[in-house]
Amino acid sequence: MAEDTDAVSRFLHRHLNARVSAVAWGALLTPPWSGAPPNRGFQLVANETIVGAYIAVYSQRDVDGETRRFCNLAAFCVLEEYRGHSVRLMRAILAQKGFEFTDFSPSGNVVALNQRLGFAALDTATRLALNVPYLPRRGLTISDDPAVVEGILSGQDARVHDDHRDASAARHIVAIEDGEYCYLIIRKDRRKRLPLFASPLYVGGSLDLLRSAWPHIGSHLLLRHGAVATLAERRVLGFTPAFAFDLSAPRAKMLRSTNVRPEAVDYLYSELTLVEW
Repeated sequence: MAEDTDAVSRFLHRHLNARVSAVAWGALLTPPWSGAPPNRGFQLVANETIVGAYIAVYSQRDVDGETRRFCNLAAFCVLEEYRGHSVRLMRAILAQKGFEFTDFSPSGNVVALNQRLGFAALDTATRLALNVPYLPRRGLTISDDPAVVEGILSGQDARVHDDHRDASAARHIVAIEDGEYCYLIIRKDRRKRLPLFASPLYVGGSLDLLRSAWPHIGSHLLLRHGAVATLAERRVLGFTPAFAFDLSAPRAKMLRSTNVRPEAVDYLYSELTLVEW
């Protein structure tokens, strides 16, 4: 119900991350893509007051030729005096049948808790790649203009863009050359409290063009999006950019599924596309 959404959004703003407004948290509870989710997650209530919430984001995806239903564990917050009941929220979500479960932003003790509940860690090996100014290349266009992006995409990429065009944390970029395109969805991330990093969430189109155009894409990320570096997961990009070094402790991302290969998982239809923090 709308009143539940508003109350949970205010709870997350107050107790999970005050940098994110209640309105922005509300976007997590009302994703822009179509579908009829069974719920938006679960809340823990004591004396008619919300004391905990676990937000879930649902989607239906085609994976390796099969239609799969996904439940993304998106935001988890329980007041300290009620932490003993945290597992009740998680078990309520995981008790739902017929879903593949993902968690792309587990923190603290949640990683170990996920492992006990059957989640496996995705390969998030990450290189920090510097984005530096680069001279234009004749015939190559790099653009985040919505009309240009929408006009060039086709097939699965067009469907992904349509679902995420209004996702507030998703930034859409294309590189176009000789009739080919590559498509990149990124988010801006913080490290050391500095919002200066680009994190690729999805790659479509020509991977060869993405690789060859990367210096120019990195320049675009710097000059147009204020990203001094890219947090480049090889599993997402498909290659390792130059001028980069390995992160010793990349952020954990997790999957609980017996049907979906870890290599087939991207970061769409999740809190990573819906909320900037």
